[in-house]
Amino acid sequence: MNIDFEKIDAARQARGFLPISQMMTMLEGNLVLDPFSTLISSGVSFGKDNVLYPGVTLQASAGTTISLGDANILYSGTLVSSTHGDVAIGDRNQFGEGGFTAKANRPGAEIRIGSHGRFLNNPSVFGETVLGDGTQILGNITVDTCTLGDGGSHAEPDPDLRGGLLKGQGTARNLIVPMGHVIAAQGSFFEDDMLPQSHFHPQK
Repeated sequence: MNIDFEKIDAARQARGFLPISQMMTMLEGNLVLDPFSTLISSGVSFGKDNVLYPGVTLQASAGTTISLGDANILYSGTLVSSTHGDVAIGDRNQFGEGGFTAKANRPGAEIRIGSHGRFLNNPSVFGETVLGDGTQILGNITVDTCTLGDGGSHAEPDPDLRGGLLKGQGTARNLIVPMGHVIAAQGSFFEDDMLPQSHFHPQK
């Protein structure tokens, strides 16, 4: 079967994405499992040893950037979009399984994600949001203009030294979750419901 790369690349470019050959050159030193279903625009930059599963989309509009460090895993259904502000991502994060969305898509928006985080089961991140080192969002949660504090990763033996955590489903807006704390909710997330992570994971 002959593949018409010209038509494929023309369709990609019509939507602001790089042709496959340019994308693969950009991603040298990274692992792309399915180039045909991976969509990357100019304005996106990568470190090395990142893993991109099928169905990953990273789109930076003119005047904005999306940057990734090293050794991140982007599972299928990962979408990162910058139309009004930059998105900066550190090292060794896990996006998905189950999908992940980050959109800096309104005036003043900027999203910064540290290193060693886990963001699973379809969370969506918007606004002026900072997800520090070791932070986690576990569940179908809309996170708008929140700060999760730096800490150890989910593998840190002392749960109260891990990065800030949101888990459950619903909407979290204008919240600050410090190191070692968690808000678990089904619906709306409130700071009054914050607990130490050791409440759910007592040390043995």
